[in-house]
Amino acid sequence: MSLRDLVYSFFTYYAVVAYILIGIACIVLSVKWFEHPARMAAAVLVATVAYPFGWYFIHRYILHGRFLYKSAATAVTWKRIHFDHHQDPHDLRVLFGALHTTLPTIALVLTPIGYLIGGRSGATAALGWGMVTTCFYEFCHCIQHLNYAPQFKFLKDIKRLHMSHHFHNETGNFGITNYFWDRVFGTLYEKAADKPKSPTVFNLGYTAEEAQKYPWVDKLSGGTRGDGHPRRFWQAEGLSAPEATSSEQS
Repeated sequence: MSLRDLVYSFFTYYAVVAYILIGIACIVLSVKWFEHPARMAAAVLVATVAYPFGWYFIHRYILHGRFLYKSAATAVTWKRIHFDHHQDPHDLRVLFGALHTTLPTIALVLTPIGYLIGGRSGATAALGWGMVTTCFYEFCHCIQHLNYAPQFKFLKDIKRLHMSHHFHNETGNFGITNYFWDRVFGTLYEKAADKPKSPTVFNLGYTAEEAQKYPWVDKLSGGTRGDGHPRRFWQAEGLSAPEATSSEQS
């Protein structure tokens, strides 16, 4: 997939379209309810700071936690929102976040913050800015996983750090575009040599032994990889690589 194909796929993906439409609606409402410019600006500023911290916390302690797969009620969600992505980091079908999980999470984090600072105009401004930030995060995330060499140093750096998270050691580099909180909490590693190769980088600790005790994800996935290599879902589905690429883009 070329960068041009990525841009087209990105802006036609249903979740991204939803983020854009919600963002526009929030901007319209924040202007309609506009009362205190300083408070609304403060709400956006706090949302800008809260977003990367919220992502870091959720990514590290929830998505990489080992409690969601231990319940039949949450195993399906965990499989979709993170396990599949680590099992096959290049599978574009699970690259984007699931709208039914990302949107409520963003709204629950940013809307109350914005409301406390600037009332309803602050709430809509914070949520609208959250939609803009989400689109930026998702686009950079696509570049990180696409077989594409970015030209800008910023994109090169975040791609290197994120690929280390996926292919070397998943216990660090939890950011997507912002690694400030990784620095604060000591989970940033600049080079692969700074951390040992993780045996669970592709299964997030959901090993064959864990699958025997908590079988729900295993039954849905057709097994897990425990040999230090990513699981290619197109191989499990009996497709060739070109066929898989075609199906992923359709």
